[in-house]
Amino acid sequence: MTKKYVNGVLMDLTPEEETEFANNNSQWEADSANRAMSNLRYARTEKLKDSDWMANSDVTMGPAWKGYRQQLRDLPANYTTTDSQPLQEDLSNLEWPTKP
Repeated sequence: MTKKYVNGVLMDLTPEEETEFANNNSQWEADSANRAMSNLRYARTEKLKDSDWMANSDVTMGPAWKGYRQQLRDLPANYTTTDSQPLQEDLSNLEWPTKP
């Protein structure tokens, strides 16, 4: 049985609370793929920001940098994992493009 604290006292959940807890937990688990993709988009955007200086008008961007930035922009539509498993929320199994 799941427990909760009420005014500092550890108590059992009511049957209704148990059901709600189970439903919320199931929803949380089911949403794992969405959270992983959201984390991927955020991390991808940060990597693009880190390389934005290469897109300045006074910098000549070489083909390696162009390719790297294009691979980042292609995420999350095209991504691979290191273990052929679904993408993990912490992105630990994501194979990132190699930065030049």
